[in-house]
Amino acid sequence: MKLSEKEKAARKAAFRAMGPGEKLGYVWEYYKWPILLGLVALLVLGSALHRNLTKKEPVLYLAMANVALGEDLQRDLTEGYLLEAGLDEKRQEVYLYLDLYLSDNADTLNHEYAYASKMKLMGAVSAQKLDLVLMNREAWDLLSRGGYLLELDSAGLSEALLPFLRENEVILSDNSIEYQLGEASEQIVEIRTAANALEVAAFPVFASAGFPEPVYLGLVANSPRTAACLDYLSYLISEE
Repeated sequence: MKLSEKEKAARKAAFRAMGPGEKLGYVWEYYKWPILLGLVALLVLGSALHRNLTKKEPVLYLAMANVALGEDLQRDLTEGYLLEAGLDEKRQEVYLYLDLYLSDNADTLNHEYAYASKMKLMGAVSAQKLDLVLMNREAWDLLSRGGYLLELDSAGLSEALLPFLRENEVILSDNSIEYQLGEASEQIVEIRTAANALEVAAFPVFASAGFPEPVYLGLVANSPRTAACLDYLSYLISEE
């Protein structure tokens, strides 16, 4: 209801006559919802501003597939590289996908975990947010056969890296589904080999990791940051 000028003047006079506590109570009683909404808006705005000011830009995305890393090694692979490359660790980062598990032979207990890891990895590849994968032999076999990895023999590797280059199988074509459905008279799988990973356990940065089995590092085929990946590999082979 709209107040008359006389009523407005009376309320102003009554407000001026109130003590400090009464004035606060009056304001809260009649204006608490605008105040609360204003505070919520300020919190949302402050949170968004904080995220923008502290958000780090990934210079590389690195996944760990069937490989566990200690905190010291994680720092070497992230902060150590940024320091060596002269990058600002407050604004940039090497983003890690930790604890991925890839397997075609996962038991019932690990099947859902393996499926979730595969979906996460495929989503990262599709979004071009995965550049390098550190993996054991099982994960390497799966990613190589699936065509996820870049051939490295012509990718501009430094001479220091060439002795660590390793080959694996890549499936060019496979009619297994058609054969199982009876749509093909015989199963034909066309395979070739490709040098698409480096065996890296002997690299200086991994020397104290104590991996129980060979560990491989591959570049994702559709990475838009191949030059940065090669620079990162040079860091790994030379890091002391």
